[in-house]
Amino acid sequence: MHAYRSHTCADLTAENVGDTVRLSGWVHRVRDHGGVLFIDLRDHYGLTQVLCDGDSPVFDQVEKLRSEWCIRIDGEVKARDESLVNPKLPTGEIEVCIRDIEVLGAASELPLMVFGDQEYPEETRLRYRYLDLRREAMQANMTLRSDVIASMRRRMWDKGFREYQTPIITASSPEGARDFLVPSRLHPGRFYALPQAPQQFKQLIMVSGFDKYFQIAPCFRDEDPRADRSPTDFYQLDMEMSFVTQQDVFDTIQPVIAGVFEEFGKGRAVDQVWPQISYADSALWYGTDKPDLRNPIKMQIVSEHFAGSGFAIFAKLLEQDGTQIRAIPAPGGGSRKFCDRMNAFAQREGLPGMGYIFWREGESGMEAAGPLAKNIGPERTEAIRQQLGLGMGDAAFFLGGKPSDFEAVAGRARVEIGNELKLTEQDRFAFAWIVDFPIYERDEETGAIDFEHNPFSMPQGGMAALEGDPLKVLGYQYDLSCNGYELVSGAIRNHRPEIMFKAFEIAGYGADEVRKRFGGMVNAFQYGAPPHGGCAAGIDRIVMLLADEANIREVIMFPMNQRAEDLMMNAPSEATSDQLMELGLRVIPQE
Repeated sequence: MHAYRSHTCADLTAENVGDTVRLSGWVHRVRDHGGVLFIDLRDHYGLTQVLCDGDSPVFDQVEKLRSEWCIRIDGEVKARDESLVNPKLPTGEIEVCIRDIEVLGAASELPLMVFGDQEYPEETRLRYRYLDLRREAMQANMTLRSDVIASMRRRMWDKGFREYQTPIITASSPEGARDFLVPSRLHPGRFYALPQAPQQFKQLIMVSGFDKYFQIAPCFRDEDPRADRSPTDFYQLDMEMSFVTQQDVFDTIQPVIAGVFEEFGKGRAVDQVWPQISYADSALWYGTDKPDLRNPIKMQIVSEHFAGSGFAIFAKLLEQDGTQIRAIPAPGGGSRKFCDRMNAFAQREGLPGMGYIFWREGESGMEAAGPLAKNIGPERTEAIRQQLGLGMGDAAFFLGGKPSDFEAVAGRARVEIGNELKLTEQDRFAFAWIVDFPIYERDEETGAIDFEHNPFSMPQGGMAALEGDPLKVLGYQYDLSCNGYELVSGAIRNHRPEIMFKAFEIAGYGADEVRKRFGGMVNAFQYGAPPHGGCAAGIDRIVMLLADEANIREVIMFPMNQRAEDLMMNAPSEATSDQLMELGLRVIPQE
């Protein structure tokens, strides 16, 4: 017999009754039934009930067992009484009578329990992550993550892609976040960087003639943590293709992503039609570039109904350049109680409140109510209702100013309204491609033009587009949104050196600086670079959605905490004097 097990804790069935078996695992829980000890023995695969009665020669040893001790037992498989069969377990028809036992690893007093659904502070869970990971939900999440990655690999290979590895230590490159720098021992005073993404290398793979590339790629960014983002590192399905258009990339990656969601979505609906929405329309309709299309609410511009109206706040606001009034329809929200709740939400967001109108039953039929309705009069109110397609029992909320100042709050209000009124569908994955991103933006304080989005994107219209107003230049850049999260980001790349130099010149970067920062790529593009494009899909975020988790740390094996600390391994840690001396570094104490 094997030294540790003849079967896993999920293998044994009624067919094994009478067999002598060996099992190894952890003591999940112990129950004392009047001189008979029942133990749920757990391994990665499942649970098996084992028992020991008072006549057993190893009863004294079994009696000493506590939760999470790691043990090996030998015993005989018995059939459970019919009334005691557990249909929820694959092993629920049998139990194993212990004949011999060996303690493989005793456990100290536990800082958190593995059995049960107790909640523990995140700091405790991360400090003792190896215990936290023993819990059923965490085992399921990590298994799901592994299976999703395996599925992605198979699907990419099936589409004719090969996986190539790119360097983990490279040069620093500005790609939208802070680099993690690595000091060089052989070149004192100089630094490598951990790659924020394989962006430049995968483009160079295309220049090298490989045509199709993918990689399950680790990426490193020194970022502020959020619930849906790791503060240090993450993994993405990275891909690039030569001789493709934007639509070719969509047609390639869509069945891969959709297939993964169909395979692991536990029966939830997966939208098959993925609309393409411009960045400008997404901001207007949803207040974000990662909209949740399960929520049917679309915001609209209603400035004309308030211009010169009796509502002085909005009327005066509209006299300023670049301002507008937007309405958030709220079907079914036509009560003062609901409007008050939404006003309280706006105040929590830092606003004085939101204007609103709601329609209710009046003496002569439907009437508009609320402070705004009184101020602008029945004709304007009726025009608003008709534009928004609202009726009895509905409401609308209003925000005004420069869109950049209120769009984000309007987007959050749309989400809140959809959730409060139960308009947002559950058990569905709704996808949308966000396209036509602007390449440039103007700093309102300095007036300078800089990149708003990926500087490596090919401008729509090529060189001719760069001769006009920079703020009107759109890029072949795109994101994929699902249920309010950005899952994929990519672009058709700017592979023409003359267009690249011009694009950076508009943003204030001279040719020498471009060569210094991106010399490897610029040089390569001078030797017959093919048109190419691709994208990257965030694996952590995809698994988070599939696992129905709200926090990305629930689907990462060993995540950092909110302060980018690894409490289990005590990182970051101080370097020794010898290490610093060897690297030619000195740490300046912080006051």
